[in-house]
Amino acid sequence: MQWDDEAVVLAARPHGETSLIVTLLTRSLGRRAGLIRGGRRARGRGVYEIGTRVEAHWQARLAEHLGLLRLELVRGCAAELMDDPARLSCLAAATAMAEATLPEGEAAPECYAGLLELIAALVAGRDWAARYITWELALLAELGFGLDLASCAVTGATSDLAYVSPKSGQAVSRAAAAPYRDKLLALPRFLLDPGVLPTIAEVADGLRLTGFFLERHVFAPFGRPLPASRSRFVDRMEQIATISGTESGPPID
Repeated sequence: MQWDDEAVVLAARPHGETSLIVTLLTRSLGRRAGLIRGGRRARGRGVYEIGTRVEAHWQARLAEHLGLLRLELVRGCAAELMDDPARLSCLAAATAMAEATLPEGEAAPECYAGLLELIAALVAGRDWAARYITWELALLAELGFGLDLASCAVTGATSDLAYVSPKSGQAVSRAAAAPYRDKLLALPRFLLDPGVLPTIAEVADGLRLTGFFLERHVFAPFGRPLPASRSRFVDRMEQIATISGTESGPPID
């Protein structure tokens, strides 16, 4: 058995004295893993950094075996983010979330394309916080728990949507939400209008929104917490908000 595909490295963990088990998100085959013999040696180790785009070649005697991987570098990105802890933390959160949630061997083309777009935004240093949150929304949809942000759950209105019902996952207009606003989740403007730059407060609201539904539907049923990398990313963004002392303007230059 063998396959070849484009992929992004999600994780690389030691195996034995010199090898690695590398987990990938592939373009056509979803999340896959394999053994790379000698991968812990210094030469070529950068290929196995999270977020690295590769051409992956896998082979095994049987499909259910772990199999051997060979990776060819297309483009790395982790080294370009080393001087920016917030962006590096965002990359770590995205790769950890993909590894923890996507089923093995099931194609997830929208999540793969969204991850590539997020990585490009991280490297460019523009709009990456908003893209991370929209990527998590796509992840929820891929897993069968997509939110309905097109119209109000109460009135059917499509304007002035400002909240999301934690029960239905559907948007609620500002007027309809008035009697029980404190029980709803904030809906950031940038999720409805991609042309709007998010404030730091709206980024925090977006992370709370996606985190709530990911925890409820994906992690809590199996008694698992959200990945530590995502929690560290949320903490990092909260630190940025505290240091800036303002809720206006884009979160990152």
